[in-house]
Amino acid sequence: MALALTLAGRGLGNVWPNPAVGCVIVNQGRIVGRGWTQPGGRPHAERRALDQAGAAARGATAYVTLEPCAHHGKTPPCSEALIGAGVTRVVTALTDPDPRVAGRGHAMLRAAGVAVDEGVMEAEARALQAGFLSRITQGRPWLALKLATSFDGRIALSNGQSQWITGPAARARVHALRARFDAVMVGGGTARADDPLLTVRGFTPLRQPVRVVASGALDLPRERLAGSLDQAPLWLVHGPQAPAEARAFWSGIGAELMEIPASDPGLDPQALLQALGAAGLTRVFCEGGGQFAASLMRAGLVDELIGFTAGVVLGGDGRAALGALELEQLTEAPRYRLSETQVLDGDILHRWRRD
Repeated sequence: MALALTLAGRGLGNVWPNPAVGCVIVNQGRIVGRGWTQPGGRPHAERRALDQAGAAARGATAYVTLEPCAHHGKTPPCSEALIGAGVTRVVTALTDPDPRVAGRGHAMLRAAGVAVDEGVMEAEARALQAGFLSRITQGRPWLALKLATSFDGRIALSNGQSQWITGPAARARVHALRARFDAVMVGGGTARADDPLLTVRGFTPLRQPVRVVASGALDLPRERLAGSLDQAPLWLVHGPQAPAEARAFWSGIGAELMEIPASDPGLDPQALLQALGAAGLTRVFCEGGGQFAASLMRAGLVDELIGFTAGVVLGGDGRAALGALELEQLTEAPRYRLSETQVLDGDILHRWRRD
């Protein structure tokens, strides 16, 4: 199962709206098939592993990180494929909460005489599948907020200069992280200030993440973002007040527009995440800016913090990483649990998950 989970991780960022699943088939103590969900979501992990195993799947045990599907979609059910291949035992980590499955895959296997063991390495699988589980159970993607800051939590000098607080190794890791998410998201303020590409660079990913910009009035620069539609998809989430001319321009060059309700100030963060979930996204990597990130934090929507901290001090007149959270009691402050730390050429990567 540990190997199956490692294989499943290869699908992160590449398979949405499907889950990233891994499968290992073992016969008489020998691995005869391995598979993981392929880019775009198909073929499924079980199908890939069965094709590799061939006749050796008969009488084998299949280790699968998520309950095999039981419904006919664009492909036949994986439970049916395992039964047809003659697999005699299936070990799974998680039950699939998708209403089309939700225990039916396990039931189908048992009805065919296949032995089923559930819950093996469930906690590890749940962490890996956090995005898919969030979209199915909450209707929104898992949201990670990335902050690259000085030691004292600043993202720029008072005059706005910020390149570069962290070093090359940290910046390269950011690109690697982008590739493991379905989408990279920023607010309109960051887009206006930086006109960022928001693509994965330094290597060629299997699938460029969707670029999401949340801008109530669609008052965005029309240079790098507008000129890079051939590099990666661009989704613009806007409010009812967005002018017709701006809508026509962006839709005319191939951007996808999503209108959601406005709030005070800006866009409704709950509606934003629900719209992204409805569009199929399971994992979103937010890169600011400070006011936009604070609105997501105030709404309780940030599931993970990914920090890159440099050994430089910018002082109290530097720009804060986050806008105001309007807290009155320390007990109201969002708290997260440390899940990873790593030194990157002098900078520190630290990841925190909400309990």
